[in-house]
Amino acid sequence: MGKRSRQRQKNQATGGRDSRDNAGWGAGYADIVKENKLFEHYYKEQGLVPEGELQQFMEAMREPLPATIRITGYKSHAKEILHCLKEKYFKDIQELEIDGQKIEAPQPLSWYPDEQAWHTNMSRKSIRKSPLLEKFHQFLVSETESGNISRQEAVSMIPPLLMKIEPHHKILDMCAAPGSKTAQLIEMLHADMDVPFPEGFVIANDVDNKRCYLLVHQAKRLNSPCIMVVNHDASCIPTLQILSDGKKDILFYDRILCDVPCSGDGTMRKNIDVWKKWTTSNSLHLHGLQLRIAVRGVEQLAVGGRMVYSTCSLNPIEDEAIIAALLEKSEGALELADSSADLPGLKWMPGVTSWKLMTKEGQWYSDWSEVPSNRHTQIRPTMFPPSDPEKLASMHLERCMRILPHHQNTGGFFVAVLVKTAPMPWNKRYPKLRKEVSSSAAEQTGGSVAASTPADAPCFPESVEGQGGGPEKEASKEVSLAQETAAKQDRVCGPPPMKKMKLFGYKEDPFVFLTEDDPVFTAIQSFYDLSPDFPKLNVLTRTHEGKKRHLYMVSKELRNVLLNNSERMKVINTGVKVWSRNSDGEEFGCAFRLAQEGIYTLQPYIRSRIIGVSVEDIKVLLTQENPFLSRLEDDAHAQAKKLRMGSIVLKYIPNPGNPEEPQCPIQLCGWRGKTSIRAFVPNNEKFHYLRMLGMEVFRDKQGQGQKQRDGEKGGKKEVEDEVEKVTEEEMEAENVGDLDLKNSEDNGSSEPKTDSGTQGASG
Repeated sequence: MGKRSRQRQKNQATGGRDSRDNAGWGAGYADIVKENKLFEHYYKEQGLVPEGELQQFMEAMREPLPATIRITGYKSHAKEILHCLKEKYFKDIQELEIDGQKIEAPQPLSWYPDEQAWHTNMSRKSIRKSPLLEKFHQFLVSETESGNISRQEAVSMIPPLLMKIEPHHKILDMCAAPGSKTAQLIEMLHADMDVPFPEGFVIANDVDNKRCYLLVHQAKRLNSPCIMVVNHDASCIPTLQILSDGKKDILFYDRILCDVPCSGDGTMRKNIDVWKKWTTSNSLHLHGLQLRIAVRGVEQLAVGGRMVYSTCSLNPIEDEAIIAALLEKSEGALELADSSADLPGLKWMPGVTSWKLMTKEGQWYSDWSEVPSNRHTQIRPTMFPPSDPEKLASMHLERCMRILPHHQNTGGFFVAVLVKTAPMPWNKRYPKLRKEVSSSAAEQTGGSVAASTPADAPCFPESVEGQGGGPEKEASKEVSLAQETAAKQDRVCGPPPMKKMKLFGYKEDPFVFLTEDDPVFTAIQSFYDLSPDFPKLNVLTRTHEGKKRHLYMVSKELRNVLLNNSERMKVINTGVKVWSRNSDGEEFGCAFRLAQEGIYTLQPYIRSRIIGVSVEDIKVLLTQENPFLSRLEDDAHAQAKKLRMGSIVLKYIPNPGNPEEPQCPIQLCGWRGKTSIRAFVPNNEKFHYLRMLGMEVFRDKQGQGQKQRDGEKGGKKEVEDEVEKVTEEEMEAENVGDLDLKNSEDNGSSEPKTDSGTQGASG
């Protein structure tokens, strides 16, 4: 039977190939038909689309999705990039015609603050036909690589905006890959660029080990010391502990983003496969997982905190049903926040209070009581709206927000904001354990798991059945043997013993914090004249033995998390690289040179080795390989002559009296040689800074190199044929593939990076 089946498949495959081959030269594959009668019928019956708009809704779903870009908000260069986009590219595009058709210029998203997000319907076909559009495309590619522009679907930008993030917030992103929303969270955390270490942090989690490396790639472009990427199942993500006033405390988050896996029927405009794969059973299969993730999220939310629940699905089974189940389980501990005034300009539909459920065979059920017993394993009571009208009204489900594609030419999306007003009911019923631990002891042990379960900690005895949507199996994994012993000594109810957590995927190099008296600091301290308040304890490396190749920095709060949770948490990557070993550096007084990635974090603590440079100096440094010191202007030349050979900081301070020059500070890593000087900057950042200085940078038609044209001195004089490449040993720049203007949140390669210097090392 198996042999005949395989032969039949082979014949079918051959027949299909022949029919394509005989269809004429260049016929290719047939286009996917954007039709799904079941989808149309389902949403017509649900009544989610306003009356008379169903046809517009379906037509919008069949149209390609406009490309959207977002200028990163926390970078001090954001205004300069916006100015560059408006003056150099958008103006020219407005007058452009291709094949007799006028190209529609990019427009700002009306609801996104400060014109930091734009959308355009330009296609790749039109880009190929116009050199001007090709230059615009390459500008986007280069700025994306350097982290100054992010490609992101418009509706995906909404959840972080509704979280109302402050720099002191502790944030958890539960299902973070590919990382565009995580990048937004990091930007908001660094709203004040004068503060190198905000008090808050972002822990970005994803269940897929490979996608975690994609997440690392996104986060690394922002060079933040306040981001940690971890690899766990979001439905049972471990409860973390931190040291607070000498005591172990449970870490509760001020903000949680719960962007759960979903059927994705709101993404049909970019994921065309969904048209033929969509069935109602998709949402039935995902409902349980979505609810478990959401429950785990609210368990870890601090009282007074906000959790944003979102999906790129329009289906009430994945949307309002989850919110209603959460509110019912919470017994008043959660409430839906009214976010109607938070994003003026955004068009959205209020959440629905009634919906029906349909099986893939076409049967409809309006209530749990109608479901036959043989269906009870696939269909659950939480999939239906509450039957009690008073309870339903008190939930205010109309505060949920559903974005429909035809209203503002976007994808489909659902978002709801939950505020926690009290501990979850299943957390209140158990006593709290607390054990004093000296901070020095915790640091020496590297944060061994200790006993601490405040009133809202998910710590449960063995008999927790029948207690309303209670904790998951993960509870038993969360408490150590030490906790059990402490519980017995204090004669209070303790949790059951737990099995050691197994970690899968790539084995990561360790995160090893340096001590204040580490010999590495002796040379660094004297060479760079570090200020007394430099946080040496926040410096880490990725090896226990041998020479330290790179040094990284994390914020004090993330250090606390790392030290106290090493056994329970699988960390993929954290920290920003601030120093790299340079074998030639020892003879000049320090074996470590500065790394460009961490210069904005580190520079406030450096008091020597700084050269003030002008706009003309930066142009020379970025367009010439090894310019002589004499090529610098007099002021910078005099400063450089006073310094001995070795790593330096090249610092540009804007002049408010000259608006023609960039009005943002620029800091570059460099090297002062015997008679020459050079900048150690990745190529994509070189191009970014040159654009900020008024120079046009673009690839030639064959893509053989980069050319610059000076925009200030008449515009047509070529400065150089090619910007010289910095060797791999001097910097580790990452090359991202071609920018696809047909919008996709996935950015860069999903393959794991194995260089410990850039992407979280594979062990």
